[in-house]
Amino acid sequence: MPGTHIEDLSQHVGGDVELHGWLYNKRSSGKIRFLLLRDGTGVVQCVMMKGNISEELFASFDQLTQESSFSVKGKVRKDERAPGGFEIELSALKIHQIAKEYPITPKEHGVEFLADRRHLWLRSARQHAIMRVRHTIIKAIRDFFDGRGFTLVDSPILTPNAVEGTTTLFETEYFDLGKAYLTQSGQLYAEAGAMAFGKVYCFGPTFRAEKSKTRRHLSEFWMVEPEVAFNDLNDNIELAEEFLEYIVQTVLKNRAEELKNLERNTTFLENVKKPLARISYDEAVEILKKKGVAFEWGNDFGGTDETVISEQFDRPVIVHRYPAKIKAFYMKRDPLNPELALAVDVLAPEGYGEIIGGSQREDDLDVLLQRIAEHKLPQSAFEWYLDLRRFGSVPHSGFGLGIERTVGWICGLDHVRETIPFPRMIYRLAP
Repeated sequence: MPGTHIEDLSQHVGGDVELHGWLYNKRSSGKIRFLLLRDGTGVVQCVMMKGNISEELFASFDQLTQESSFSVKGKVRKDERAPGGFEIELSALKIHQIAKEYPITPKEHGVEFLADRRHLWLRSARQHAIMRVRHTIIKAIRDFFDGRGFTLVDSPILTPNAVEGTTTLFETEYFDLGKAYLTQSGQLYAEAGAMAFGKVYCFGPTFRAEKSKTRRHLSEFWMVEPEVAFNDLNDNIELAEEFLEYIVQTVLKNRAEELKNLERNTTFLENVKKPLARISYDEAVEILKKKGVAFEWGNDFGGTDETVISEQFDRPVIVHRYPAKIKAFYMKRDPLNPELALAVDVLAPEGYGEIIGGSQREDDLDVLLQRIAEHKLPQSAFEWYLDLRRFGSVPHSGFGLGIERTVGWICGLDHVRETIPFPRMIYRLAP
């Protein structure tokens, strides 16, 4: 039963429309009754005037409970006082189902109560705004790469080997072939794609089995990973800058109303324009020392460290050239200082931490063989990856951006559990 969507009502002012949806709320004022209808694209006020409609239709107001499903017909009127700026002068109503007592009410509910009812919590105005922002971020990501000649190369979710050890991987038996793992990253396969197509990106779910309970971690999350042949570290940084600016500015342009509903202060977001500040790992360590943070050179930054570093800037900050010993085997060393890897992270402001991580990849076969041995990884599992260095190896680089952390930062959320429709965490596998 096709009808008009609430977000399109501006095109129908003065005309009659049919809408389908669910009861968001209702209120009565004597001879005037108001039904707030939501349809997934917005909320509109439907006005019932006693005397203008039949007694039977007017009485149907009493039957409707929160989240009951119904359809209405009526004339569209512009009214700045109404939710969304429009209202419907109701002339017909059809009830599809009267909902049972709805468990989520306007009162305060605990996090666990809401998480157990995530399938219903998604209907709330706040979650609606977050999911619309998430949708726009994902569309902006695809538009950015598709508009710049990148080819989408889907990487496998089940992989035969662990990139950096098995301690944080979900493991399963794979028929008669032994163990398989849920992927932590599509990067190695994206590298193969880059050697075939020049510039590619993979985009899909990734998994971490680490037992982390922080507000930044999920066990299942989505990541986009571009990989570009002939790009060095500097090219990689410039691509990340342009990419991040495009995403944020697209959301600011297209989701201003949702950010307003989330009460998001957009000052830091408006500053996300290239060039972003660039500092080395060494310079980041100096910032920590000046701020009185006890930090030993050679360690990786923790969440608190990242927050202190990012607080010194009014937009995301790029940190490059990390100690090689804390980075993955496939990252190329800095020719000017072999202790450093040509790695780069982008830290979001306001305490949201790393949202992009990447590097220039090691393109020399002999060096890569040495790194695999140093990390005590099985060479046999990486023979296909080593083939990329045997047959036409070139300098190349790439990075990964986590969707949920990006959504959390742009929306100004306290926890990543609200950034994905159905979060998976170490203590939650349902609904």
